[in-house]
Amino acid sequence: MTRYSIFSLARNAMGYHRSWPRAWRSPQPRPSYDIVIVGGGGHGLATAYYLAKEHGLSDIAVIEKGWLGGGNTGRNTTIIRSNYLWDESAHLYEKSLKLYEGLSQELNFNIMLSQRGVLNLAHNEHDLKELSRRVRAIRLNGIDSEILDPQGVKAEVPIANISPSLRYPILGASLQRRGGIARHDAVAWGFARAADARGVDIVQNCEVTGIDIADGRVQGLETTRGRIAARKVGLVAAGHSSVLAAMAGLRLPIESHTLQAMVSEPIKPVLNSVVMSNTVHVYVSQSDKGELVIGAGMDGYNSYSQRGSFQIVEGQMGALIELFPIFSRLSLLRQWGGIVDVCPDASPIVGKTPVDGLFINCGWGTGGFKATPGSGWVFAHTIARDRPHALNAPFALERFASGVLIDEHGAAAVAH
Repeated sequence: MTRYSIFSLARNAMGYHRSWPRAWRSPQPRPSYDIVIVGGGGHGLATAYYLAKEHGLSDIAVIEKGWLGGGNTGRNTTIIRSNYLWDESAHLYEKSLKLYEGLSQELNFNIMLSQRGVLNLAHNEHDLKELSRRVRAIRLNGIDSEILDPQGVKAEVPIANISPSLRYPILGASLQRRGGIARHDAVAWGFARAADARGVDIVQNCEVTGIDIADGRVQGLETTRGRIAARKVGLVAAGHSSVLAAMAGLRLPIESHTLQAMVSEPIKPVLNSVVMSNTVHVYVSQSDKGELVIGAGMDGYNSYSQRGSFQIVEGQMGALIELFPIFSRLSLLRQWGGIVDVCPDASPIVGKTPVDGLFINCGWGTGGFKATPGSGWVFAHTIARDRPHALNAPFALERFASGVLIDEHGAAAVAH
């Protein structure tokens, strides 16, 4: 670092960085826009960015009832992967992973992508057969996936105990080497800054209280900061999507649940992969700060709460220690909950609604973060051209009437 850089940093620090430009503007909402995106999380911001970049549109607003990235985007465990069973899911998530691989350069913002690999453990013969089936299906779609024997698991995760005498012995695993983690806040901030630079208004603390519809077409939104007219509206609000849809007279086939996670105190690097186990029901990775990021399945009851609960903590800790006894003496730093919306087939809804000009992007369940750029890319195409892209056409709302469902419950892999 040069002497000038040192003095510049010191001068700005003493001035509390007041002279630094804002990463994005904080404008007042205008009376009208061509397109309004409801939801300032990763999916909504990505949609606005790709509308501007890929389709040349700029009269766009993203409105968020709280602060940018304060919903599920800031309340997840940052895992990304594309190893899904069915062709439709595999193609959509692979598009997202490929966008992730170039996203830091695309946005000129370091999203801290770490393709450290994602392992799904097998603890019995049934697990091994199921993983083998999935790996073959994934590879037929041109996506990297492989089966490891216990020695291969040990090579990837040296702290794993592969003794056959364990209660849940590790018989093998599937591995997607291109999977891994990314910094969730950085993804939201990167998309926000890039969208703002292309003229998108990002309006925080602006809650939708009503959706104006006349003659079967959307006219605009009623918000806590006044009415906003819009030619097109995209609803991208994750766990609260059903609440927004109800304002338009739509009843969506989704349920909202709380998904809890937690982090430990930081320790030296000991875990260089993401490890998941459906049998003991836990997944864990280690952050760049050294914290263990731990999660499991979503709560069984319907809720809009973002609070944790002791029984979930106890269950996750028991499963983690069953898998890695060396973690038993660690202390937890914090826990949190995110609201996930789940469709009956564990696949999302991305497309048009019966209301002309109203579009919906929801139902990602526990897989929302990994889909962020891909979701935004296809949703922007759908809104701009008034028809779905081939990648999201199978995920239309109409599939629940036709019965052509995309059952991805098994691919949730303990929640992610």
